[in-house]
Amino acid sequence: MKLISENLHIISKSTKEAIINRDETFIKNLLKRQIETCPDWIDLNIGPARGAFAGTMKWLVDIVKDLTDIPLSFDSTNIDEISVGLDSVQNPELSIINSTSADVERLDKVTNLAEQYGCSMIALTMNSELGIPKEADKRLELAFEIISHTEQKGLPNEKVYFDPLILPVCVDQTQALEALNTIRMMKESFDPQVMTTIGLSNVSNGCPKELRPLINRVFMVLAMGCGLDSAIVDSFDVELLRINKMIENKEPELPSDKLLLDLYDAMQSFEELDSVKYDSNDENQVKIYKTAEILFNKKIYSNSYLEI
Repeated sequence: MKLISENLHIISKSTKEAIINRDETFIKNLLKRQIETCPDWIDLNIGPARGAFAGTMKWLVDIVKDLTDIPLSFDSTNIDEISVGLDSVQNPELSIINSTSADVERLDKVTNLAEQYGCSMIALTMNSELGIPKEADKRLELAFEIISHTEQKGLPNEKVYFDPLILPVCVDQTQALEALNTIRMMKESFDPQVMTTIGLSNVSNGCPKELRPLINRVFMVLAMGCGLDSAIVDSFDVELLRINKMIENKEPELPSDKLLLDLYDAMQSFEELDSVKYDSNDENQVKIYKTAEILFNKKIYSNSYLEI
């Protein structure tokens, strides 16, 4: 599965200050750490990029170009900043626009840019009227609306990455399974197939810091089993990157890897969680299985779920 590194984002106070102050050294060091992890894309999340942040995308792209040729994901609500970013890279067709909703005005602008530069785009299965639908079939309906628009613009399906918008498991744990169902439906419902992606860390947003990596990793494996093509991830989570490669190569390195592979296979085969066996004497396997139970909505989530 392809990975989009999320680690340069304006939500981070230190990154925000570095951008405002045009602290090139800070940004270069942050980028170098991401480059070392070899992601498929680096996401440049600059938010609305207004006022003091105007011109941020061009400034960041110029720094990136001196360091690597890894493609970029242009992440902003400011379509002009995205356009400038695409105009500034050597191979814009390898880039991703992050993102559009199903709202026609935004969808039209993003699709026009994607068609103009031949790049990919992330499409969120939501709109301003419905927000994020709770049901997978409602999200699929929005996906069909988006595809109808992209087809009219001549954008190939393989350039459209649908994000089913996973909600935090600590807010509404039923939505983890609904997001998995949506990914599976996306892969089955279009010909040619569309692509899929998720903002992986959203599933654990609001959970205790010590639980977040485990929840992210288990959900990633389940989503991969449903056909997930890419994910926006914390590329500094070394274990997550290892698990991604392990699942792809199907070469377990640890005793717990066999359980992760079995979870992946269960999703591929539409099997229930109960069909997956694990070693109850292995602490890591117990933690993984308990996390899967939460994500399958088999057990009620609490911040102490691993202790129960």
